[in-house]
Amino acid sequence: MQSDQLHVVIVSPERKLYDAEVDSLFVPGEKGRFEVLTHHAALLSTLTAGEVVCVGAQPLTLSVSSGFIEVKDNLVTLCVEVS
Repeated sequence: MQSDQLHVVIVSPERKLYDAEVDSLFVPGEKGRFEVLTHHAALLSTLTAGEVVCVGAQPLTLSVSSGFIEVKDNLVTLCVEVS
Protein backbone atom coordinates (compact mmCIF):
# COMPACT_ATOMS: atom_id res chain seq x y z
CA MET A 1 0.00 0.00 0.00
CA GLN A 2 1.29 3.44 -0.87
CA SER A 3 1.67 5.80 2.07
CA ASP A 4 -0.28 8.54 0.25
CA GLN A 5 -3.45 6.46 -0.05
CA LEU A 6 -6.04 4.81 2.16
CA HIS A 7 -7.00 1.17 1.86
CA VAL A 8 -10.80 0.99 2.05
CA VAL A 9 -12.81 -2.18 2.60
CA ILE A 10 -16.62 -1.96 2.57
CA VAL A 11 -18.68 -4.97 3.59
CA SER A 12 -22.38 -5.62 4.04
CA PRO A 13 -23.86 -8.53 5.99
CA GLU A 14 -24.17 -10.38 2.67
CA ARG A 15 -20.79 -9.77 0.97
CA LYS A 16 -17.74 -7.61 0.36
CA LEU A 17 -18.80 -4.58 -1.67
CA TYR A 18 -15.50 -2.76 -2.26
CA ASP A 19 -11.78 -3.22 -1.63
CA ALA A 20 -9.40 -0.62 -3.08
CA GLU A 21 -6.85 2.11 -2.53
CA VAL A 22 -8.38 5.61 -2.47
CA ASP A 23 -7.22 9.21 -2.17
CA SER A 24 -10.08 10.21 0.14
CA LEU A 25 -13.39 8.99 1.49
CA PHE A 26 -16.59 10.86 2.41
CA VAL A 27 -19.06 9.25 4.81
CA PRO A 28 -22.37 10.22 6.48
CA GLY A 29 -21.37 10.28 10.16
CA GLU A 30 -23.76 10.43 13.09
CA LYS A 31 -22.89 14.11 13.65
CA GLY A 32 -22.64 15.01 9.97
CA ARG A 33 -20.78 14.16 6.80
CA PHE A 34 -17.00 13.97 7.14
CA GLU A 35 -13.93 13.22 5.05
CA VAL A 36 -11.17 10.73 5.79
CA LEU A 37 -7.71 11.41 4.37
CA THR A 38 -4.40 9.60 4.78
CA HIS A 39 -2.92 9.63 8.28
CA HIS A 40 -6.34 10.34 9.82
CA ALA A 41 -6.51 9.85 13.58
CA ALA A 42 -7.83 6.48 14.72
CA LEU A 43 -11.62 6.56 14.76
CA LEU A 44 -14.64 4.36 15.36
CA SER A 45 -18.04 5.87 14.48
CA THR A 46 -21.59 5.02 13.48
CA LEU A 47 -22.93 5.98 10.06
CA THR A 48 -26.38 7.24 9.17
CA ALA A 49 -28.33 7.21 5.91
CA GLY A 50 -26.49 8.92 3.09
CA GLU A 51 -23.78 8.37 0.51
CA VAL A 52 -20.33 6.87 0.94
CA VAL A 53 -18.04 8.35 -1.72
CA CYS A 54 -14.60 6.90 -2.50
CA VAL A 55 -12.34 9.19 -4.54
CA GLY A 56 -9.46 7.63 -6.48
CA ALA A 57 -8.58 5.32 -9.36
CA GLN A 58 -11.61 3.10 -8.60
CA PRO A 59 -14.28 5.65 -7.59
CA LEU A 60 -17.45 4.53 -5.87
CA THR A 61 -20.65 6.16 -4.68
CA LEU A 62 -22.78 3.92 -2.47
CA SER A 63 -26.09 4.74 -0.77
CA VAL A 64 -26.20 3.34 2.76
CA SER A 65 -28.93 3.31 5.40
CA SER A 66 -26.65 2.74 8.41
CA GLY A 67 -23.34 1.25 9.46
CA PHE A 68 -20.04 1.60 11.24
CA ILE A 69 -16.60 2.89 10.22
CA GLU A 70 -13.19 2.14 11.70
CA VAL A 71 -10.09 4.11 10.70
CA LYS A 72 -6.64 3.00 11.82
CA ASP A 73 -3.21 3.30 10.20
CA ASN A 74 -4.54 4.21 6.72
CA LEU A 75 -6.89 1.20 6.77
CA VAL A 76 -10.58 2.08 6.67
CA THR A 77 -13.21 -0.60 7.24
CA LEU A 78 -16.91 0.05 6.80
CA CYS A 79 -19.70 -2.36 7.66
CA VAL A 80 -22.87 -1.02 6.08
CA GLU A 81 -26.49 -1.71 5.29
CA VAL A 82 -27.12 -0.65 1.70
CA SER A 83 -30.18 1.38 0.78
